[in-house]
Amino acid sequence: MQVTRKQLATFLATIFVVNLIVMGGGAWLSYANSPDIPDTIVGPDSETVATSEDVQDGKAVFQENGLMNQGSILGRGSYYDTDYTADTLDSKAEYMRDYYAQERHDENYSALNASVQAGIDEQVRQELQDSEYGSQVQYSAAEVYAHQQVREDYVERYHEGDRERGIPAGQIESAEEAEEFADFALWTAWISHTERPDSSASFTNDWPYSPAAGNDAGGPIMTWSVIAMVLLVGGAGAAIWLYQSVDLPEPEADGASIPHPSEIELTPSQLLSTRFVLIGALLFVAQTFLGGLLAHYYIERDGFFGIQELIGVDILQWLPWSIVRTWHVDLGILWIATMWLGAGLFLAPLLTGREPPKQALYVKGLVGALLVVAVGGLAGIWLGINNFFDGQLWWLLGNEGLEYVEIGRIWQVGLLVGFLGWTALVARGFKPLLDREPRYGLAHMIVYAGGSIGLLFMAGFLYTPKTNIVVTEFWRWWVVHMWVEGVFEFFILVVIALTLVSMNLLSKKSAEKAVIFQAALVMGSGIIGVSHHYWWAGLPEVWLPIGSVFSTIEFIPLLFILYEALGQYRAMDSAGKDFPYRMAFYFIVASSVWNFFGAGVIGFFINLPIISYYETGTYLTVAHAHGAMFGAFGLLAMGMSVYILRVTTRAESWTTRRLRWSFWLCNLGLALMIFLSLLPVGFLQLEVGFTQGYAASRSLEFYNGELIQTLFWLRMPGDTMLIAGAVLFAWDVVAKLLFQRKATAGESSSHVIADRIFGDSDPSDVVDPVSDDD
Repeated sequence: MQVTRKQLATFLATIFVVNLIVMGGGAWLSYANSPDIPDTIVGPDSETVATSEDVQDGKAVFQENGLMNQGSILGRGSYYDTDYTADTLDSKAEYMRDYYAQERHDENYSALNASVQAGIDEQVRQELQDSEYGSQVQYSAAEVYAHQQVREDYVERYHEGDRERGIPAGQIESAEEAEEFADFALWTAWISHTERPDSSASFTNDWPYSPAAGNDAGGPIMTWSVIAMVLLVGGAGAAIWLYQSVDLPEPEADGASIPHPSEIELTPSQLLSTRFVLIGALLFVAQTFLGGLLAHYYIERDGFFGIQELIGVDILQWLPWSIVRTWHVDLGILWIATMWLGAGLFLAPLLTGREPPKQALYVKGLVGALLVVAVGGLAGIWLGINNFFDGQLWWLLGNEGLEYVEIGRIWQVGLLVGFLGWTALVARGFKPLLDREPRYGLAHMIVYAGGSIGLLFMAGFLYTPKTNIVVTEFWRWWVVHMWVEGVFEFFILVVIALTLVSMNLLSKKSAEKAVIFQAALVMGSGIIGVSHHYWWAGLPEVWLPIGSVFSTIEFIPLLFILYEALGQYRAMDSAGKDFPYRMAFYFIVASSVWNFFGAGVIGFFINLPIISYYETGTYLTVAHAHGAMFGAFGLLAMGMSVYILRVTTRAESWTTRRLRWSFWLCNLGLALMIFLSLLPVGFLQLEVGFTQGYAASRSLEFYNGELIQTLFWLRMPGDTMLIAGAVLFAWDVVAKLLFQRKATAGESSSHVIADRIFGDSDPSDVVDPVSDDD
């Protein structure tokens, strides 16, 4: 098939625009069909049980106190505590049963015989299923009783504290706020069993599975699961045909003149970009230690190896799960993004041989801004959750309280400014290429990737604590998922291609073709694929078929990324033992393998609608997250950092011993963590969800089971290896920075890589049919 890079670029741009149109229409549907909070909830005598203000205030309490990183709401959040939607739904049904047992038989429900219990069970199910949507909700007497009991439970648990659950005293500052949080959680439970207008399903498509409340997976969920599996086979076949039809050259080392690091002239801004590597490595170490604490909390929820008794420090009170988990998640994003920022700034002068005026000064400013935002954001989380801020400052400077976008809004603005500033600096660095190449060239691609990061991050500014949680979740996943499945994958493709070009393993024109083609596949599935996060969140039913289709297709581009990684490995292997960038390639290839397995294999499994219905928010999601986030993006960040270090470290001081140990410790540690602990726990949770209900799979009783506790202990070998790998990596970064080369290139200097790239550039051939050489 004869295609030009221009045609592929047009195809990519079209896909991106179509994606935004679809998601824009989805935004309109989501606003128009989101479940409104009723003005009042009243009992049989018209007494007010709760108001819309109570529910809205409860949502603010939920966010301010970091409870999305303690447990989850509508299946989204942390896995440590209960899912508040499922928990309040099951508790409500249980208390309603107790009410009818006392009212009718003057007995506890458990003391009644099975036939009487069955009659009460049916009455409760029918009442909940018959609930009507409207501006005023009419409760039965049993529901009023259950609502009050759940409030009391939440006061005892989240205000007074429940150390058995790992919840410190004062997690929520006052009893009144704890009651408001209960009102909010109960509202999400109410939309889960109340039918949408003109529909036979609830707002959450009858999630969570709750036999007591009458919630069960419906026919559409099974139907679309079958369709998804058929689409996977058909889509894979079609994509393979397309991939084979378009001739994509592989990296080739035979006959290539691979520049040795000592031949490459360095600019001041390139040396400064290593500071991003150092900051990222230190953040990586901090993240792994916090991860070890989180893993141990599942075994010892109110302490840490007896430290409280030994030195009198109450770890739970000072570092509760909600804070530690928030820091752990945010540090994971920060250290990976920091290293990627450094890679972008490093590659620009490497490929152009040019240092723009004052570029080094601006890079210093970006490093300083990154440190301010990182320290301010992480400190704000602790201060916000501990109620140090009054009024609106808790979400502006403290903790916004939404998973993955926790830091206060002011710090988020700082991040956005940082992303835009980084994009501008990269554009300045690549300006010689930007001026000479077409709009779909590699230099343009990395600028587009940087701009897309900022563009999608802005979705996080489209809600406030007063926004309906359903609409909030719509925009939050634009930031979380579209980054990972769209922009991050796009960024990966561009950075790896630029790296291959810099090593002279692939021509620039061939790399452009491969990037555009693969980016089109990634964008064509990943952006709309965000919709699988909307199935149970109260958003319109239309997302079920859309999410089923595109979440399935998301798996297919990862096959090609893995295939490309194997091609890169073959190129590295054929380059011989003297290939100077071998260690960097090990990390890059490993990231593609984990991307395929963690994001692809596990991701496809848990995104089948019928599996997601019972599984969402369980340990299978944890396995997917670790394999995809650290395995794919973390190892890539480490690989790019090793490449930077290889070029900037004096030849006589270069050693790979610590890096080899770090590589194997990180990969084996991740594998042991996933296969010995995370996946087994996740499959056992899935079984409990199938047989007993979703709330049971997230209960303290499940986590405290003997087998589950054993599996939690089996996480220790993998976690220990990962921590050791992170420490070794940081040690190696510090050691190599002590023996850094000097800047040898000026503002107009060129070197072997830039000379070759500019020598090969010929604007007249950019629209010719793409062949092996184009």
